[in-house]
Amino acid sequence: MAEPWLTIIGLGEDGPAGLSPASHAALAAAKVIFGGPRHLDLIGAGGKGQAWPIPFDATPVLTQRGQPTVVLASGDPFWFGAGGSLMAQLSPGEWVSHPAPSTFQLAANRLGWRLEEVLTLGLHAAPFARLRPLLGRGVRVICTLRDGAAVEELARWLAGNGHPNARLTVLERLGGPLERITRGVPDGPIGAPVSAAIEATDPGLPRASGLPDALFQHDGQITKRPVRALTLSALAPRPGEVLWDIGAGSGSIGIEWLLAGGAHVAALEADPTRGARARGNVEAFGLSHRYQLTEARAPEGLAGLATPDAVFIGGGASEALLTHLWDLIPPGTRLVLNAVTLETEALVLDWSARHGGQLLKVELSEPTAIGRKRGWKSALPILQWSVTR
Repeated sequence: MAEPWLTIIGLGEDGPAGLSPASHAALAAAKVIFGGPRHLDLIGAGGKGQAWPIPFDATPVLTQRGQPTVVLASGDPFWFGAGGSLMAQLSPGEWVSHPAPSTFQLAANRLGWRLEEVLTLGLHAAPFARLRPLLGRGVRVICTLRDGAAVEELARWLAGNGHPNARLTVLERLGGPLERITRGVPDGPIGAPVSAAIEATDPGLPRASGLPDALFQHDGQITKRPVRALTLSALAPRPGEVLWDIGAGSGSIGIEWLLAGGAHVAALEADPTRGARARGNVEAFGLSHRYQLTEARAPEGLAGLATPDAVFIGGGASEALLTHLWDLIPPGTRLVLNAVTLETEALVLDWSARHGGQLLKVELSEPTAIGRKRGWKSALPILQWSVTR
């Protein structure tokens, strides 16, 4: 096997002093050295240095294929670093990596935290909302941040999203001569690279399916909390699985699918206003990177979507749609349909007679005022059909 032409080097704030002999040799032999301006300055790359394009693009590295090339990354290149971004376009024999201690390792060692019990997030290029599904009393998180200004932004986000009492520690330039660790938000300028350690003390989101309806923006067209819990139970999300949410409405079913461990949601919503509202809900839960919404009707909007493991139809089912879906989805796909109208209920009864599955009639009542007293007000009954293709 030919020698790798690309060397990926993890660089700490101590610069060349912390590098291994193999890393020094690769730097000496390199024709081109890629990295951020700070990385290139730390090692004195000189004329060999080439800063990453903004936005990040691996193409300049790939054009050097075949000649000795170095990529510099902070700490461990494969922990929210450039290494992972390059792998999709490289073969195993083309590269070698020499990692340095990561920001997360250094932070855990400074704080005395067991790293295996800590969540690690790269929030230097992701929204703070990614924290929302994760934070809860006793949870510890170490996260990288974009720059010093992001520290104040993070503190405000925590205060405004249910975690005003979170304990925040700011860690600047770990591993170098300018290292500083501050409990709370530091006064004055904050140096990059910067990370934050968060200890949550407030309750987070419940882990059970069926979140309160008030957590979602909606216009009344939402699968209500008890029915949503039953629907998620029938959909049975598992890691790595894809859901088709047909008639997304507020997006609540897709959001809870992801919170319960599902990998991805491909949703259809024909109403642009509801589609925008669903996207807003997804963004508020920090799940936009795992949720795709298409403003279209089914079955037209189904073309080109990732193959589903489960399908939910929240409304608007028809003979044509079910026939199209049954032919389209692969064997083993779970299908759940909630019928409210008599016409849809008749359709469900017919299809269940032909294809089996389970039927569940859901009739819920809530107390309502009757003069000075109270009585039960019944919601529209729902017939749920769940079947495996």
